[in-house]
Amino acid sequence: MLNPRQIEAFRAVIVMGSVTGAAQALNVTQPAVTRLVHDFQRSLGMPLFVRRGSRLVPTEEALALYREVERQFVGLDGIARAARDIREGRVGTLRIAALPAFNVGFMPRAVGAFMAERPQLDVALYGSISSQVAEWVASGFCEVGFVQAPIESGHLDIEPLISAPAVAVLPAWHRLAARTVLRPEDFAGEQFVSLENSTQLRYRTDAVFAQARVSRHTRAETPLSMIACAMVAAGAGLSIVDPFTAAEYDGRGVAVRAFRPDVHLDISCIWSAQRSRSGIARQFVEFIAGRLAPFRERSGEGDAPA
Repeated sequence: MLNPRQIEAFRAVIVMGSVTGAAQALNVTQPAVTRLVHDFQRSLGMPLFVRRGSRLVPTEEALALYREVERQFVGLDGIARAARDIREGRVGTLRIAALPAFNVGFMPRAVGAFMAERPQLDVALYGSISSQVAEWVASGFCEVGFVQAPIESGHLDIEPLISAPAVAVLPAWHRLAARTVLRPEDFAGEQFVSLENSTQLRYRTDAVFAQARVSRHTRAETPLSMIACAMVAAGAGLSIVDPFTAAEYDGRGVAVRAFRPDVHLDISCIWSAQRSRSGIARQFVEFIAGRLAPFRERSGEGDAPA
C-alpha cells in the first residue's frame, strides 16, 4: 500500500521545485520531506530524483508518475471543494414553503438574493395557507416553512420569527391618506374590504373594532391580503392587512398607514421534528431573519419608533 503522505511530499517537491519549498508548503521540516521522498522511491523500486549540485531533479519516470498523481489530486481537490461548498451552503437543493403574506413579494426577492450568492444552489419555493405549509414540512416535502402562528403539531419544531403589526391600506386619493396613523373611529361610515373569517387577522381586527364600538360598512370579503389591496386600489374601500403584502402595493394606487391599536401578525419558522436540518436551510432562516429587520423596527421590536 502506498503512503498518502509520501505521495503528497513527492508532489510538493515537484510543484515547489525544491525540498525547502515543499517543506514550507507542507509545514514540516526539510528532513521530514527528504525521508518521505526517499521512502516513496524505495517502495516503488525506482529512482524519482537525481541530485544536481544542491538540487533534486525529477527523473523522466518521476514526471510520468507526477502526471498521474496530479490527476488524482485534481479529483481530490474537487471533492474537497464540493465538501466545502456543501458545508458553506453554496450547493445543493432547498425546498421552502411560505404563507401567502410572505410570497407576494418578500419571499421571492429574498430567495433571489440568497441564490445570487450561491450559483450552484437549486431552490423550490411553494406557497399556501399555513395549515398546508405545515403538512408539507411535516411530511418532508419541504425542509423549512413559514406560517402564521399559533400553530400546533407534534410533528413540527416551531420557532417564533416575528410579530409584526397589521397596517391600514386605503386608496391613495382618499382623504384619510393625509394622516400618518389611523384608528378604528376613522373607519366609521367608510366602505371596508374585509379578510374572510377563516383568517386569524380577521378575528383580531374584528375584536379591535368591537372593543372600540365602531361599525364598518363591509362591502367585500377575501381570504387574501393581496386581493384586498388590489380592491382597495380599485376604490372598493379601506382594509386592514399584513405589512408584507401592503409593502408590495404601497404607491401602486394604495396608501399604507399605521393602525392603532396594534393588531399583530405572528410568523413562525417550522421544521420537521423527525428530520435533521441542513446547513443551507439554517443559513436561509438566518438570512430571512435579517431581512425582516425593517418590519421588526416598525413593530417596535427595534430601535425605530412604531
